Amino acid sequence: MLDRLISRPIAVTMVLLVVVILGLVGGRMLPVGLVPDVDAPFVTVQVGSEGTAARELDETVIRPLRQELIQIPGLVDMRSQTREGVGVIKLTFEQGIDIDYTFIEVNEKIDRSMSLLPKDTERPKAVKASATDIPSFYINMSLSGDDGGVANGADPELYPVSERFSDLSYFARNVIAGRIEQLEEVAMVDISGTVESEILVMPDESLMRQAGLTVDDIETALAKADVELGNLTIRDGEYQYNVRFRSESATIDDIRQLYLNVEGRIFKLGDIAEVIEHPRKRQGMVSSDGRSAVTMAVIKQSDVRMDDLKEGLDELMAHFAADYPEIIFTVTRDQTELLDYSISNLENNIIIGAILACIVIFMFMQDWKSPLLVSFTIPAALILSLLVFYCVGLTINIISLSGLVLGIGMMVDNSIIVIDNITAQWQRGETLRRAVVNGTQEVLAPMLSSILTTCAVFIPLIFISGIAGAMFYDQAMAVTITLFSAYIVTITVIPVYYHWLYRRQERFAPSRLLERFDFGRVIAVYDRGLEWLFRHRAVVWSTLAVSIAGIVVMFVAIDKEKLPAMTYSDMLVKIDWNSRISAEENGRRSELIAQDAGEAVEQITVMAGVQQFVLSHSEQSSVSEATVYIKCRNSSDVERVQGTISSYMNRNYPEASYSFSVSGNIFDMIFADREATLTARIRSTAGEISDPRRVQEIVSEIGRRLPGVNLSPVPVLENILYVARPEIMALYGVTYSDLVSVLRNALNENRIYTVTSGAESLPVVLGTDTRDMEKIMTGTFIRARIGEQTTGKDDRPAEIPVGTFMMQTTDADLKTIVSGAEGNFYPLDMEIDSDMVPQVIETVRQVIDRTPDFEVSFSGSYFSNREMIRQMIMVLVVSLLLLYFIISAQFESLVQPLIIMSEIVIDLFGSLLVLWIFGQTLNLMSMIGLVVVCGIVINDSILKVDTINGLRKQGMELKEAIVEAGGRRLKAIVMTSLTTILAMAPFLSRGNMGDDLQYPVSLVIIGGMIIGTMVSVYFVPIVYYEIYKPRKR
Repeated sequence: MLDRLISRPIAVTMVLLVVVILGLVGGRMLPVGLVPDVDAPFVTVQVGSEGTAARELDETVIRPLRQELIQIPGLVDMRSQTREGVGVIKLTFEQGIDIDYTFIEVNEKIDRSMSLLPKDTERPKAVKASATDIPSFYINMSLSGDDGGVANGADPELYPVSERFSDLSYFARNVIAGRIEQLEEVAMVDISGTVESEILVMPDESLMRQAGLTVDDIETALAKADVELGNLTIRDGEYQYNVRFRSESATIDDIRQLYLNVEGRIFKLGDIAEVIEHPRKRQGMVSSDGRSAVTMAVIKQSDVRMDDLKEGLDELMAHFAADYPEIIFTVTRDQTELLDYSISNLENNIIIGAILACIVIFMFMQDWKSPLLVSFTIPAALILSLLVFYCVGLTINIISLSGLVLGIGMMVDNSIIVIDNITAQWQRGETLRRAVVNGTQEVLAPMLSSILTTCAVFIPLIFISGIAGAMFYDQAMAVTITLFSAYIVTITVIPVYYHWLYRRQERFAPSRLLERFDFGRVIAVYDRGLEWLFRHRAVVWSTLAVSIAGIVVMFVAIDKEKLPAMTYSDMLVKIDWNSRISAEENGRRSELIAQDAGEAVEQITVMAGVQQFVLSHSEQSSVSEATVYIKCRNSSDVERVQGTISSYMNRNYPEASYSFSVSGNIFDMIFADREATLTARIRSTAGEISDPRRVQEIVSEIGRRLPGVNLSPVPVLENILYVARPEIMALYGVTYSDLVSVLRNALNENRIYTVTSGAESLPVVLGTDTRDMEKIMTGTFIRARIGEQTTGKDDRPAEIPVGTFMMQTTDADLKTIVSGAEGNFYPLDMEIDSDMVPQVIETVRQVIDRTPDFEVSFSGSYFSNREMIRQMIMVLVVSLLLLYFIISAQFESLVQPLIIMSEIVIDLFGSLLVLWIFGQTLNLMSMIGLVVVCGIVINDSILKVDTINGLRKQGMELKEAIVEAGGRRLKAIVMTSLTTILAMAPFLSRGNMGDDLQYPVSLVIIGGMIIGTMVSVYFVPIVYYEIYKPRKR
């Protein structure tokens, strides 16, 4: 078949052009995203109950929900966290479960549990986690020249924001968000920071007394105004009429015009009560660079190209800036930066790899036509790969791109091997046509075996548990597709064009410029080194023994983590002020934390208090917590800004707790380690921790025994409680419902009904203009009956201050109630070095053992990281088994695969030694590098052993065949190794997140290839000789 293809170069060219055109079209249609669209096996249940204490919320809502949700099949872990007014239950399911069906089951369990929850509890919200739900951008909207604060002379309690900011909130919700969602690339816009209006009815106490009215009378009148009477149909002969009644109040003027009938006297509500529309009380707020803001999280469609979304959004932002000059639009947390880096990195590496490969081939082959063929292979194989991507449904993302980059580094090898073998046959006297056919067919099987062994080490990566395994499916597929595409191009196109380019030459003529570079001298040096090893074969076995011991030592000595340290220019500061403050005070404090950083801070966004986001991309916060996003001008400024913030917080708010984390980019959200190194889960044997002082004592004792470990103080919330006095209530005939009703009115929490006005829904609230608790206790009255039991006189109505029926007390409890499968526990997080963990565990156990009624268990990244490394070791073992099976099948031998694979031991030791020398850790990326090294370093050995076998079949003696095979394949081995090393060399740069991710992989591959090349040319021949040398009888 190859002989026929060589005769038809035009037909081959036409087929290639068809493939190129289809590949370019398919490549343009490929969805481009940050990560593959995989189903994350997580569901989060969010519970909101404003003002409810953490303990009460945990006992009345979270616990019944947990008892229902724990029955769902496939549940692996369930953890709940409850703070004042906010509860979150995180459910983790088995990887591969049908998360859509599971999500339905979660909602069914929530519906079933509603009858067990307090009657006024809002239905808990279930949110399904997805990689594509993570926002691609955040857009902040703020007003130019207006910080959104209280207008001059306005009551800050009734009007916490300016009228302009209220208008901005309406405009953002109903206009801007809608226009962004009209972009076909946008799935939804998740919004937070808006203020909503309500209609407040505030009766005048003195006028009510004069009119003989009570708050109940006004509440009844308001409730009756919200009635829809429906329609009546009247027939008149052959005609039919619809008579419609409408009595509900639709506007604020309608409410003012309501009439009340008291003993025949008619009163208008507007005469005895003030009716106003004002911003509803806020539990959270957003600010951008010191200005009150509305923030919008833009979620993209899963099947669209990220660059199309960015282009469309940039164009829309330009329109907004021109149409609304008074509004400042700020785009933050741009997730496309990582994708832009990956794509530009791929383009750069294709160019750099092609240039370096051409230089290497030009130097070794001493001819300009050979590099031309190799440089043609790369784009042809890449375009064919994109066509296959489109056919099998893969997307362009940072995972598949990393596979493409790795594949490009290895795809040149096949072309070099074929070109070198064809040239060698031609130089040995074959005709050009015979040299092309025989030279290609001779290396078909070894090349295929090399590709299979390389793919074999990637495929087991998909069996890593959790979402990481699902994500690496794309990488394994990308490498497999790229290598097989390059193989197809190499065995079909390269021979045809080689013959066509050299058809006018009688023989291979090297360039006169490079004739002085004689590779024969290199072969002579190699032969002398090999001969020395034949005489000192003990060196080989000693090296193998040292490598086995070295792997064990290196594995213990090198630190382990999930991801390598990465460079960021932005960060999140999560703050818990540990005090009862309002959302406005929370926002004010949060805006000041970076004031001393000066020019180092480029942008700051504060999310203080409870946020309004629907999706779970941002953690739920209570009113006294805040998340601050800070964008620094340079990555080098991050550490200095963190130090400035720490000094400010420690100096001004020592009671507050805070932490720094990365800004939540997509890759980090999926893979990053958010656990502490070690977490001691302290729990009471009684089932729940009722006395926080016991926990404080335990933590203090642990801190005393571990002086070098920084332990955060136990966050305890001091509550001021107003407790009803039932004996006084019974004395005056006041019921609990009477007391609750009066307090609801006083706190403006008595919602009567909702008025719909256009796209807005305005709740109608009966209340007062008093917000101070002291005034409410003394200035709010409840109507009671004073009778004979109190005064000895007849029953008569009287108004008594609410404070008479209540007493003030204090209570203390843990600020956050955490529960796991074992029940309530207190998580004591410790950030320590890995080598300290055993000692710390032992110390904590000793303290707990001496504390009655308490026990402890442990979790943290120390354990999860080791679990990940254990899984990667299993992947490595499976990969080695696959390598053995493939090589055994090729050579029809059970021994020769062991000869080839014996070099992996030395290569692994060398790669680990390189990691240790350069101060790197064992992490997901470096382990992938180790797995890749196992697959590619043996390719040269496969080629060499195959050549030795062929020469022995031709009648050569063992040692002569080994030496001859070494000389024949040395040039190809050195060239393929050099091209792979040089293709990976650009990844050794540092300084941004993308480079930092690829650095450990590149370091391991380059180190492994350098060592592997030396082992392949020297170690493998000696082992082959030792196995097959004649035995003395």
